[in-house]
Amino acid sequence: MASFEITGGTKLRGDITPQGAKNEALQILCAVLISPEPIVIHNVPNIIDVNKLIELLNDMGVLVTKITSSSYRFESKDINLDFLDTEEFKKKASALRGSIMIIGPLLARFGKAKMPKPGGDKIGRRRLDTHFIGLQKLGASFDYDSNDSFYNIHAAELKGCYMLLDEASVTGTANVVLAAVMAKGETTIYNAACEPYLQQLCAMLNRMGAKISGIGSNLLKIEGVDYLGGTEHTILPDMIEIGSFIGLAAMTGSEITIKNCRIDMLGLIPSVFQRLGIKLEFRGDDIFVPEQEYYEIDTFIDGSILTVADQIWPGFTPDLLSIVLVVATQARGSVLIHQKMFESRLFFVDKLIDMGAQIILCDPHRATVIGLGKQVPLRGISMFSPDIRAGVSLLIAAMSAQGKSTIHNIEQIDRGYQNIDDRLNALGAKIKRLN
Repeated sequence: MASFEITGGTKLRGDITPQGAKNEALQILCAVLISPEPIVIHNVPNIIDVNKLIELLNDMGVLVTKITSSSYRFESKDINLDFLDTEEFKKKASALRGSIMIIGPLLARFGKAKMPKPGGDKIGRRRLDTHFIGLQKLGASFDYDSNDSFYNIHAAELKGCYMLLDEASVTGTANVVLAAVMAKGETTIYNAACEPYLQQLCAMLNRMGAKISGIGSNLLKIEGVDYLGGTEHTILPDMIEIGSFIGLAAMTGSEITIKNCRIDMLGLIPSVFQRLGIKLEFRGDDIFVPEQEYYEIDTFIDGSILTVADQIWPGFTPDLLSIVLVVATQARGSVLIHQKMFESRLFFVDKLIDMGAQIILCDPHRATVIGLGKQVPLRGISMFSPDIRAGVSLLIAAMSAQGKSTIHNIEQIDRGYQNIDDRLNALGAKIKRLN
């Protein structure tokens, strides 16, 4: 088990460029299965989860050619569906939650798919009902084998229909869209997720010949087509990394420029950090975070304590709530963090409390943070990373703390952040990787 040893209290300075968006990459890579023609993808992040999916696609028969360090060419001309019956497929697919999105393109193109029960971060219940109910409405049938935890999915013919999704699931919407683009007739998806990841997927499919309208809204209309061709696509910069770097700069009192952010696709992210008192300057498509001695949390207009809660897009993304919570520990003022989506994502706050943070965990979904304005710095401790987002939050806390901290199980961090230690060390951080 690898670890990070972090010497805190060091200010950073310089430019940093966010990696390609992990959540978009997983959707886009699954989508290459829908066409036999070459598809070129740029700005692919070099992280464990994405590399595992590329390896899985290659095992399925996708011809994968690495063009540059972040660009790949995929050709899904000869897919080996028999591989889905192997123990190797079961092992690899079950270890990667994003693999669930291969079902849609396989159904669209071949009329059948298989999928073991997927894993992923242990952040609470992450049900698959939205995926399965949506695909069933298009004509797919599911058979779950409890003996080997396999879902067997078949569809002699997919037919377009109207559906109201039970939740605006990003991956659920993506799976349904990937199946509906080649279904007979018209499909209407209401309560569709409309995150930038989904917008990017739909735009790519349209370039391949799909007919999707309503992109960017929660009402998608899809006219099915018989064939999709190849295309070229560039993945957005990772909004979660951008938010993480904003929070890191504020907590460590650093001056950082975050390059090439696609600010137009960040939604509420900049404004939420500004409400925490963090100064931001937008310079073209870059975000400059100046050095601040302190930052003060805003209140609501009536003077009541600010609440930051996750919501479906264009609301605030749940993946950044843990970053907001950590950043608030060193602000002046108080804030209520309300994590609505996952009931286990706030369970890392015990580590922050051990570091000296003033936090009241009200229940599994809510935590009140009393910021002390850096008057009482956090202290370094030894801790474990429970999941990707909590792991980076703890890394940020450790970089602002006095003394040395050790974070174990950093494989969790590596699943979502590309060479994070090297990139931050280039700005002046003191992070040592221990194997």
